[in-house]
Amino acid sequence: MIKSKNTANGSDPRTPEREGLIGGLCALGAFGTWGFLPIYFKYMHEVSAFEILAHRIVWSVVLVSLFLVAVGRWKEVLAVIKNRRLVFWLCVSATLLSLNWLLFIWAVTHGQMLQGSLGYYINPLVNVVLGVLLLGERLTKAQWIAVALSVLGVIALAAGVGEFPWIAVSLGLLFGFYGYVRKTAAVGAAAGLFVETLVVIIPATAYLIYLGVKGQGAFGTVSFSYDLLLVFAGVVTAVPLILFSAAARRLRYATVGFFQYLAPTLQFILAVAVYGEAFTDAHKITFALIWLALAIYSFDIWRTRKKTA
Repeated sequence: MIKSKNTANGSDPRTPEREGLIGGLCALGAFGTWGFLPIYFKYMHEVSAFEILAHRIVWSVVLVSLFLVAVGRWKEVLAVIKNRRLVFWLCVSATLLSLNWLLFIWAVTHGQMLQGSLGYYINPLVNVVLGVLLLGERLTKAQWIAVALSVLGVIALAAGVGEFPWIAVSLGLLFGFYGYVRKTAAVGAAAGLFVETLVVIIPATAYLIYLGVKGQGAFGTVSFSYDLLLVFAGVVTAVPLILFSAAARRLRYATVGFFQYLAPTLQFILAVAVYGEAFTDAHKITFALIWLALAIYSFDIWRTRKKTA
């Protein structure tokens, strides 16, 4: 057997350093895209959240199909479809994901991006609580303190603005339960997303056809560039997920966990610095408590992994 020149010389291009660099760039691309995604939704504010969601579903199916063809993973999809139990749980996750997408789009287009950002900040802590309640996991003292601080943050915002931050809490819970379902349903990111979007493509397509017949849809009625932007909804959905999958394969889970704070941080900056959402004293207290909770939680995870390494 003839070895390649690189292999013969003992220089494998897939070194840990190179794989780590690629993984870091993929994570940066994924979470950076999710962080700047509100810009796209803000630009498309004249289109209803339901219509954007429908386009996001339809064009995601198209794009992920092309990706699965390119990487030759259709066998994985067929194996999933043949598994009725797996399909059931992917129907559940599809519902949770669709509701999460819809609520986030609505929040951005209705001047509630700060709550959207807060929702994804508290999501890791929601995952911790779900792990205790549903998986029987035990928390360390530091993790209990982090959870308590996050609850205080939500209470502070509710007291300060006079209403419960339902958008943030709902986003955190929806994505938390989505993560739990996907954790228990073992399926790859691309194949899972394809089946999830395939589950809801019929109502999404029916809704777009209905809008077209009624003459109320944005697609094909405004301009060709606008049509391209609606198709782009599939790109901003599928590409970061594929990048995330590539990052997760190359990086330690704890490292990916630190990258995940990039998206809500960028959304926070956009909300306050670019779109001028009100950042009241109540918001300052809430975000300070959440950031402190995340710092304690992240440090505890890092310390635990260092001890077991």
